Amino acid sequence: MSYTTESQSAIPLYPMHASSFEQWLKDAPGHHRNWVKEAGFKPKPGHLCGLPGPGGNLQGYLFGMASEGWLYQLSPLVGKLALGNYRLVSDWTPEQRLQASLGWGLACYRFGRYRKKPRKTPLLALHEDIAGKTNDLLAAQTLVRDLVNTPTEDLGPAQLADVMHRQADRFGARVSVVQGEDLLTENFPAIHAVGRASDREPRLLKMEWGDDHHPLLALCGKGVCFDTGGLDLKPSAGMRLMKKDMGGAAHVLALAGLIIKQRLPVRLLVLIPAVENSVSGNAYRPGDVIATRKGLSVEIGNTDAEGRVVLADALALACEHEPDLVIDFATLTGAARVAMGADLPPVFSNDVSVAWDLVAAGELEEDPLWVLPLYQPYRESIKSPIADLSNIGKTSYGGCITAALFLEYFVSSETDWVHIDTFAWNQTTRSGRPAGGEALGLRATFRYLCQRYG
Repeated sequence: MSYTTESQSAIPLYPMHASSFEQWLKDAPGHHRNWVKEAGFKPKPGHLCGLPGPGGNLQGYLFGMASEGWLYQLSPLVGKLALGNYRLVSDWTPEQRLQASLGWGLACYRFGRYRKKPRKTPLLALHEDIAGKTNDLLAAQTLVRDLVNTPTEDLGPAQLADVMHRQADRFGARVSVVQGEDLLTENFPAIHAVGRASDREPRLLKMEWGDDHHPLLALCGKGVCFDTGGLDLKPSAGMRLMKKDMGGAAHVLALAGLIIKQRLPVRLLVLIPAVENSVSGNAYRPGDVIATRKGLSVEIGNTDAEGRVVLADALALACEHEPDLVIDFATLTGAARVAMGADLPPVFSNDVSVAWDLVAAGELEEDPLWVLPLYQPYRESIKSPIADLSNIGKTSYGGCITAALFLEYFVSSETDWVHIDTFAWNQTTRSGRPAGGEALGLRATFRYLCQRYG
């Protein structure tokens, strides 16, 4: 719980910027001016100073502002304020208040599933004009964090299907699941090949919502619930975080919820190939050639490049429905992290104007993305001597680009398509961003979709 509607008794929070601090001191009542000076308050991010009332009671708090951005202006206060209700007193615009209020909620987040006593946090009173959207955005980002943080023992392919069913029941959507050997009879051979080694059956999860006369928006999310690397086994350090390899699925489930709550005029199709990439006697092998839904054959150069293989079938199915737009989210490559770092997901698109519109939306949301090219000469790197293409490049150079080019083979050329290679993880704890699962690119994409369809 992060917010309250009770504002009458809430303790005021007064933002203070370095540029206006000296003027505030001149205009402040004498007891406030003297108190703040004696307390040594500086208008720096995270600095906090209580203001005494005439009778010695607490009248409110001054807090220092960062020089730019709004999302994390309030988040440093959450760990410093005592339990209670607080309200922001400022001349900020509704958009600025929404961003800052969301940052407060993100700072209150705790993954408490396995803890006996959830930690309580102070509450922020929300202005009525931003309360609904703030709560919706926080709920979406919390869903991503919770799903990514949950260990695979409690979030395998079946449990991921349960999450989709709960989402569908909540929003009046329709769900269908193809699993196990039915993946072969229903023509999802790539999903089956990757997931068949696990004793938890692979699945293709599908959720549909909306009116038939609206444009079709397809969301595809990589749902590798755990990735051992397969027979090309990861080292233990590389496997430690692989519960997060379904981060793409978490993003599209959360994004679908936001779209439905906003009632965007779209027909929504959500596709998640949900598998575990495991090791057993029937695991798919390096050197195998596997079939795909689109009819292209894929030589397996490395079993640890499995995310693009399962997404191939999902993207092919999405394009069979002739959508207006396809967006996929995937924790696809370590190469993207080497190129862009942990906080900046690259975005690829067969319409570069769409990609740059997403970047612009991310700047407004403080949810950054950056465009990388679908550099066509690199297709040469994923050619195979015995199949239509290989699932890895001939070199490690440009690995996130060759992965995106692989996916492009399974997308119709006449369909707008976006691929977001997200990390879905905070490596360290920062203000409003605890270490662990994270939504990266979610709010940027939602804002873009509101602009495109809203």
